[in-house]
Amino acid sequence: MHLTRLRLDPRSAQARRDLASPYDMHRTLVRAFVSDAEQTPPRFLWRLEPTSPWRAPELLVQSAHPAHWEALAALPGYLQAERAWETRPLDELSGLMAQTRCRFRLWANPTVTREGKRRGLVAEADQLAWLARQGEQHGFSVETVLVTGQDLLDSRKADTRLTLLQVRFEGVLRVTDPTLLSQAVQAGIGPGKAFGCGLLSLARCA
Repeated sequence: MHLTRLRLDPRSAQARRDLASPYDMHRTLVRAFVSDAEQTPPRFLWRLEPTSPWRAPELLVQSAHPAHWEALAALPGYLQAERAWETRPLDELSGLMAQTRCRFRLWANPTVTREGKRRGLVAEADQLAWLARQGEQHGFSVETVLVTGQDLLDSRKADTRLTLLQVRFEGVLRVTDPTLLSQAVQAGIGPGKAFGCGLLSLARCA
C-alpha cells in the first residue's frame, strides 16, 4: 500500500474547483493512475486534510497501486512548486495485534438505509452509534472519539446533483481483530469513498 501527501496550490483555478467539488477532485486524481481515458482506474482512497488557513491545502491518497503524480504536476500551477508530493509505504498495518491501542482519524459518510434510500445521519448520537457498529464489523472498538468536523458536500456528476454528509471522527480505538481492521484500512469504511470518505488513518498510542 502507498500513502501520498499532495500539496495543492490555491492560486490554481483548477485546484480551487476541485477543492469545492469532490467529484471533480476524484476525476483529477484518476489521472495519476491511468495512461489513457479508456483504462479503468484502480480503486484508491483520498481525503482533504485539515490545515491552517495560511497553509496550502493537502490531500492524502492511499492506493495499492503506485501512482504517477507527474500527471498532476503537469497541470499548470496545480501543485505546489516545492515538495508537491511525498509518498511512503503504509506500514502502520504491520505487526498490529489484538488489544493494540491506536489514535485514529476518519472522514466518513455515516448513513442508514430506510425505505430503500440511503440517508445521512445528522444527529451526533446517531453518528457515534454508526461508528461503533463499523467497529464491530471491522475489528476495532472505539475507546474515545470526538466529532471534530462536519460538512454537507454539494457536487455534480454530469447533470446529476450529489449531496453528501461528511463527518470527521478523531479519537482512540482498540484492535479486536487485526485481520478485519487491516482489511478495513485498505478498503475504506462506509460509503462515499470516491468523494473523499472512508480513509481510516492509524497511529499507535505510545
